[in-house]
Amino acid sequence: MKMSELRSMSSDDLQKKLASLKEEIANLTFQHKIRPLENTASIKALRKDIARINTLCNEN
Repeated sequence: MKMSELRSMSSDDLQKKLASLKEEIANLTFQHKIRPLENTASIKALRKDIARINTLCNEN
C-alpha cells in the first residue's frame, strides 16, 4: 500500500487494517515454517505495510 492510500483512511480503518495484516503475516510465517513458501517477499511487503501504518498512527 502507498502512504497516500493510508493517509486517506480513518484511524478506525487503519486499526482494522493493521489487525488484519498482523493476522495475515502470522499465518504466512506459520506456513513458511511448515514448508517453504514460493514467494517469501510477501512477508517482507507485509512487514513494511505494518510499519507504514504504525508510522501514521504515531504521527497522529
